[in-house]
Amino acid sequence: MRPMWVTPWRPGAVDPEENPMSTHVTKLPEIERRHYVVDADGQVLGRLATQVASVLRGKGKTYFSPHLDTGDYVIIVNAEKIQITGKKMDQRTYFSHSGHPGAGKHVSVREMMEKRPEEVVRRAVRGMLPKNKLGRKMLKKLRVYAGPDHPHQAQCPEPMELS
Repeated sequence: MRPMWVTPWRPGAVDPEENPMSTHVTKLPEIERRHYVVDADGQVLGRLATQVASVLRGKGKTYFSPHLDTGDYVIIVNAEKIQITGKKMDQRTYFSHSGHPGAGKHVSVREMMEKRPEEVVRRAVRGMLPKNKLGRKMLKKLRVYAGPDHPHQAQCPEPMELS
């Protein structure tokens, strides 16, 4: 017997008590995380960043949920050898601010690549993740190194092929 405040069943509507179908909701213990290594040597920055952001979010998994962090860990090596097309090296700038009045700084991509090439890659991936707590949590699973070596051999990372 249904309570009085529940809307009556309409013809054509599915009765929830008789419906054998149900939607699977992913729970945190069900999430399986893997480690991937990406070689950025000769890769175009934006194309690399989109594919890495997709893996960090877990979009390729069958149990992907937009409200959960279902993604994998990604290690990017050789960030100093990444390709940036067009005139972006001189025209694109990164802005940072310390919070003090008049303390804003604009740094071109060329200057940033000379000083901290891993920061260029990290910012590109960060721009393609959600802009909320979940996106910040996903970004913590990204490790970027300027050279070919990384200290994550114990995790047995698999090489990730980029299309």
